[in-house]
Amino acid sequence: MKEYDFLIVGSGLYGAVFAREMTNLGKKCIVIDKRSHTGGNIYCENTEGINIHKYGPHIFHTNDKKIWDYVNSYVEFNNFIYSPLANYKESLYNLPFNMNTFYQLWNIKSPVEVAEKIKNQVEIAGCIKPSNLEEQAINMVGKDIYEILIKGYTEKQWGRKAIDLPTFIIKRLPVRLTFDNNYFTDKYQGIPIGGYNKLIEGLLAGIEVRTGVDFFKDRYELSKLANRIVYTGKLDEFYNYKFGYLEYRSLRFEHEYMNIPNYQGVSVINFTEKTIPYTRIIEHKHFEFGKQTGTVITKEYPQEWKPGLEAYYPINDVNNTNRFGQYNELAKSERHVIFGGRLAEYKYYDMHQVIAAALTKVKTIKDTF
Repeated sequence: MKEYDFLIVGSGLYGAVFAREMTNLGKKCIVIDKRSHTGGNIYCENTEGINIHKYGPHIFHTNDKKIWDYVNSYVEFNNFIYSPLANYKESLYNLPFNMNTFYQLWNIKSPVEVAEKIKNQVEIAGCIKPSNLEEQAINMVGKDIYEILIKGYTEKQWGRKAIDLPTFIIKRLPVRLTFDNNYFTDKYQGIPIGGYNKLIEGLLAGIEVRTGVDFFKDRYELSKLANRIVYTGKLDEFYNYKFGYLEYRSLRFEHEYMNIPNYQGVSVINFTEKTIPYTRIIEHKHFEFGKQTGTVITKEYPQEWKPGLEAYYPINDVNNTNRFGQYNELAKSERHVIFGGRLAEYKYYDMHQVIAAALTKVKTIKDTF
């Protein structure tokens, strides 16, 4: 008889939700994480009373009332609405692309005229059937918006030319012919009051958690602890990279405390010129409407992933998709290992999607008890 029912590798949202739900069902869980803290990439670090989104900004948004009620059962959320700006050669533009953006760029107030201008630019560029990100972006917003607000930002974010990137990356970008700066259209939006650590603490309350534990340094002994493993790390690492590395983009963050009450007046400004090395500046206090006397800003620098760095964005091109398929076939044959989350599934997930995936997996397993 093993000591635990589930060994959960990783204390991010997927692992924390899974552990909570299985614990509620009477199963004994242990959660381990190689970092010195829980929460994965939504972890917040407090500086002078300001919750710093240590691994980049996270804004919770969903149309699923069950998911919204679920997270609010552990922590109350505020009513933060994400409305970033873009900086191009010292001029500011509203995001996402909306009538404010088009007015700032073209001095056009009519949605009909904007639609016609975009249509003309698409026809001139010949991007009727897009085959890459550049063509897809022009097809969506025309050449001007693409050149000023998309091309430079995207190429430094992904470290590749836009013509070499797939179309689906840009399809998530909102475009609307209204004067609406709300980046997301979801009914429910906000940030946990007191930061995301409150959410993770609620999910993991009463569950044994060990931080600073690297699963791969003591894999054999750790695996003996539980009947089943829930693995949320990189899938290729689980199989010792036998088919080669899955590629990611990584990030580097420069955090700076400033003894002023307000640096940029908004939570996020994107810098769309390729010559500026960082993609955005984050001012964290604005996520929670902070009134502190000081502020903290973070410059976010994209970089290619290599072993030792954090893996953030999967590069889902043809080669990586095929390689992931090889690893996924191995994963399907595992009888005592459950794979879940953005790293194990090599998939970009929003937070509400991660939670939904974990809840679905628990329900599937529960039905087998």
